[in-house]
Amino acid sequence: MRLITAHRILIAAGIACFVFYAGVQLRQFVREGAGMALAQAIVSAAIAGGFVVYYRTLKRRWEGRP
Repeated sequence: MRLITAHRILIAAGIACFVFYAGVQLRQFVREGAGMALAQAIVSAAIAGGFVVYYRTLKRRWEGRP
């Protein structure tokens, strides 16, 4: 397995974890109305979105293309 493949697997796992955590916090916000849970859900979703952007550009960066 090439290093880029392992890196992409780890980034995908990170995306899945942040999306799951955002869902858990969003559910807690809906059930209890905790404002901090909503803030954590928004931040987690934003981080997952950043990882998605990074994941999509990873192959080009790895091969040296702009």
